Formats: sequence, C-alpha cells, structure tokens
Amino acid sequence: MICELREKNIQEFDATNILPQTPFWGRVKENQGFIPKGFELTISKDLLVSDASSIEKKGEDLLILIKYIDQNHCFAYVPYGPKLEPDFENQGLFLEQLSESIKPHLPSNCIFIRYDLIWENQWATEKEYFDQNGNWIGPPPNQTQEFRVNFNTNNWNLQKSVGDNLPKNTFFLDLTLDEEDLLYNMRYNTRYNIRRASKKGINVREYGIDHMADWYKLYLETANRHGMPAQNETFFSTIFNNQDNSKQGVTVKMLMADIDGKFLSSMFLVLSKKRGTYLYGASANDKNNLTASYALQWESMKISKAWGCTEYDMFGSAPNLNRSHPLHGVHVYKKGFGGDLYHRMGCWDYPFNQKLYDLYKLQEMQN
Repeated sequence: MICELREKNIQEFDATNILPQTPFWGRVKENQGFIPKGFELTISKDLLVSDASSIEKKGEDLLILIKYIDQNHCFAYVPYGPKLEPDFENQGLFLEQLSESIKPHLPSNCIFIRYDLIWENQWATEKEYFDQNGNWIGPPPNQTQEFRVNFNTNNWNLQKSVGDNLPKNTFFLDLTLDEEDLLYNMRYNTRYNIRRASKKGINVREYGIDHMADWYKLYLETANRHGMPAQNETFFSTIFNNQDNSKQGVTVKMLMADIDGKFLSSMFLVLSKKRGTYLYGASANDKNNLTASYALQWESMKISKAWGCTEYDMFGSAPNLNRSHPLHGVHVYKKGFGGDLYHRMGCWDYPFNQKLYDLYKLQEMQN
C-alpha cells in the first residue's frame, strides 16, 4: 500500500467542486487564525478498493488547517477532505495510513488530526436506519460507529468527534436539468412562491462589497430572530475579498432581493468549478421575506447553471423531518426545491497524543 505526501503551495491547487478544499478556503481560514498547509497526496488503489489487482496510483490536492489551542499545542483539521472516497470497509485503513503519513509534516506539538469527511455516511445506505416513512434516523451510537470504521486498522485509533464542524447533511440539486424540469421537481408551494415573488415585483440583483453594510443589517436581523451568536461584518468581508473571480478558482456573488428598493433577503452564492453553493443567507423581519428568499434561491440556481455548474449544494439541513431538530424549518424549506438529501460521515479524529486529546475532548464536551 502506498500513501505519500508532498508539500504543495495551495495557490497551485487544481480547481475542485469541494469548496473547503480550495485555495480560497485556505485564505479565508488564514484570516480567521488557522495556518493552511497544502499537499499533493498520492495513494495506491488498494487503499481505496479491497480487491484491487494492481498498485495503480491516484492523486489529489489536500488542504490541511493548523489551529493552535494554546502556545504549546495545536491540532490539524482537514475540511471536507480527503476527496478520494474508499469503499466502506477501507475507510478506516485509509484514514490510518493517511494520518501516519501526514504526521511527520505536522508540528511536533500536534495533538490530533480531525477529518471533516464528505464521504457518504455508511449507515445512510442501510434500511434498518430508516423509519417506516423513509426518514433516516441517523447513525448508531459513537461506539458502534468506531467499531466498524476501525475494523482492519492496525492501531484502532479513529474516534468520532464530539461534534461536526461543516454541515453533515445537505440537499444537492442536479443543474444538468433544464429550468422547466428543475421547477417541475420542486414542491407545489415552492413553485408557487417563486412565481408569487415575480408577480409582487420582487427583484434579485448581484451587488458588490459596497453593499456589505446592507447584507450585514439583514444578517443581524436573522441572527437576533433565531437567537444565534453573530459574526462581525469583517468576517463576511473577508469571504468576499478572498475570491479568485475566475472560473479556474472560486467566485463569490452577493445576491439581494428587494421590493421597491427595500432589501428583504440576501445570500452568498459561491461558485467553485462545477458546483454552486448556498453558503450564507439572511432575511429581514418582514412578512415578504419568505417569498423573497424563494426568488433568491431560484435566481441563484439559474446563475449557477449559466456559469456551467452541474450541481447546487444547499449546504446544510436537518438529517430528517424530525420536528424537534433545530434545523427542521431549514430542512423543510430546502427540501421544497426538489434536491436529493445526502448524509456525510462528519468529523473523525486520529489522536497522536491520547492523554492530551482526551483532555481537549472533555473541554469540547463542556462547551
């Protein structure tokens, strides 16, 4: 089995659909206190497929973010990576080999490495984890997950993280369909609200950073309405200012919906290779904001399609229709656009220093 890494300037990464594995994401996170490191990963096919008959090699770029916990200790974080996806039975072995290969390239005081896996959740393909209405009930307890993932590993060292960083559940829409079919796949109420927005005179336009204050006003209204902790305005300016503005990199579009000059709803649409991503959204405390948000999403999909994207990522939802989930309303809203619900594996840790990792994990559980 071959698992090799070579350091690579993240600005030289190849274009990818996976937004958190782009140079853009590395630049944004560097402004937020992370230290980005880039690698070219080369592995043999037998690390991906158990019955591989050759040692054919596969490669990809890999972005790793270093975060210092204090002056003397740090951890490594891989956002939505690695992109190469092994068979279920090879996932643990692959992560183990990769972790041991990465270790010499990390600071000696690195406590653990955390993978925010984009791979399809292993338990989302098994009927016993769905209820009678076809809703996924979620994976089994962490101990059961760890037993399966660590099967075939040498060190039995992979642990499910306390929580997940990036969205673990999302809806994907197929933008290769024409606009009529995209509308046909939506729920009736969603189509109705899109058409109603047009009849009401709601307009959706793209704006530059000179309108960031308008965006931020809507964002604060949204955060206060839902009781969420708010980011500062610089957080969003950083996202906007670090885009590449090219089809070879990442482009950020700030879209805002208004009626008679009054802004009702807004969003950040991020275009990366062949994928459009609904990264952030905000809306006013106005009865028309919901209708405006439907118009905003529809325009965003059309822009992504015209850009050449083949898929649209809603970037976060509840795992099912459970009304008690804090993202239930978001899930119902996004489900209405007709996409396919996808469940990721989420965050998994590989400790290098078990004692210090246990202390950090305990602190995470208390926060």
